[in-house]
Amino acid sequence: MRLLFACEFYAPSVGGVQEVMKQLAERMVRLGHRVTVATTRLAERDFSSLNGVEIVGFDIAGNLARGMSGEVERYREFVRTFPCDALMVKAAQQWTFDALWPVLDEVTCRKVFIPCGFSGLYEPMYGSYFEQLPAVLRKWDHLVFYAEHYRDVDFARVHGLEHFTILPNGASEAEFGVAPDPAFRQRHGIPEDSFVLLTVGSLTGMKGHREVAEAFTRLDLPAGRHSTLLLNGNEPPKPPVAAPPAPAVSDAVPAGLPARIARAYRQEGWQGVGIRVGRFAMRPVRLGAKAARASLKIARSLRREGLAVTAAKVHRGVYERTRHRGFWKLVPERWHPSNSYSIAQWLAAAGRSAPGRKLALHTNYPRAELVQAYMAADLFIFASNIEYSPLVLYEAAAAGTPFLTVPVGNSVEIARWTGGGVVCPAASDERGYTRVDPARLAHAIEELASDPARLRALGAEGRRRWLAHFTWQVIAQRYEAILAGEAQPCDTMVLEEAA
Repeated sequence: MRLLFACEFYAPSVGGVQEVMKQLAERMVRLGHRVTVATTRLAERDFSSLNGVEIVGFDIAGNLARGMSGEVERYREFVRTFPCDALMVKAAQQWTFDALWPVLDEVTCRKVFIPCGFSGLYEPMYGSYFEQLPAVLRKWDHLVFYAEHYRDVDFARVHGLEHFTILPNGASEAEFGVAPDPAFRQRHGIPEDSFVLLTVGSLTGMKGHREVAEAFTRLDLPAGRHSTLLLNGNEPPKPPVAAPPAPAVSDAVPAGLPARIARAYRQEGWQGVGIRVGRFAMRPVRLGAKAARASLKIARSLRREGLAVTAAKVHRGVYERTRHRGFWKLVPERWHPSNSYSIAQWLAAAGRSAPGRKLALHTNYPRAELVQAYMAADLFIFASNIEYSPLVLYEAAAAGTPFLTVPVGNSVEIARWTGGGVVCPAASDERGYTRVDPARLAHAIEELASDPARLRALGAEGRRRWLAHFTWQVIAQRYEAILAGEAQPCDTMVLEEAA
């Protein structure tokens, strides 16, 4: 078959989507198929082919809800006319999927879509997007979900969609089939008897790094045992095209706005927004419950009034239900009480909390060294705020390392399927974001650390089930059948043994 895959980012960019698509694309090549990947052009990508996979880059950014900019028409024409047997796109709410909506009827090859969680399902700005989505999903020949029960597959069921299969993620038997390197700890200055914790994720601010770092600060292992935290994270990729400003919202303009700010908001179509002058900075505030966004023009106006903040920082604000002078506040993340310490500050605090007994390292290991970190760790920790089907949990199982995860995405299912992990309870807010109490997470780590027999059993069972069910070699063969149109829809993941 000749196959066209599409995803927002691809190698050399690092992340869950990139890793899944890379594994599947390269394995399809090994199975004898021709594969091309359409993705964002990255300045650091100085190649057009990788391990037999052809890569075509586009200068595009954004999605339908935020707006798209760049070579959108070129991409549509490329997909519409590309001579292939099957197209597979991964993830909604990003341009490689959203840009195809107007031309799907003209794409005549077999179309397979992996929705990837619907992270914005409960976000007000995506309301219209998800109203239109059921009709769009019906234009695809086959859908692939990673979870038996999660917001995306439940959405499909509610809307009467039945043309889907549930497949798990996995981890590479080539990567995790290597022997552990006994020199890993010495190489990184980690005591041999230290209890090593590892967490992995891109530095998006949503992967739970801060919660893990704070939990590590509170950690008190039995008998004063030494502990090490490896907090591994890479910066997210930066496409060459900037995404356009988010669409504006409108309400009544509250009284008391400085004239220049009010004018800037009105010029951008913004109303219902006020400001508060704090001791260090002015903070954007807004009436109502809709998600607020700030354009570059508004950010410049705020800076003229003394606010040192970029538009991106305003965009990443979180709501805080605190009333001040008649306004509801939208406080940028760096001011929010839950983020009053940066990751670096928490890591520094960890060392001060137990001098000589704690080592905290912020790392970004190359892939081969990261695999060794998985194998050297005593426990993998995952406290992400929003996920779909976290690849890192399968990788921990592949390494034979037990994991402790919060109930995010379908992590509870993964713990049950692999038998390799434990779930730490955590609350979710009304928008679906998981927030674990760092004190509770620390206590869960302490309980597991005090039971080495249980940790060994979890690690051994996780690796055994990974070898049987969750290697990319096994999973790629299922995708091959779906892409060829040989697989019937299946609304449950079937294992040879009940997990």
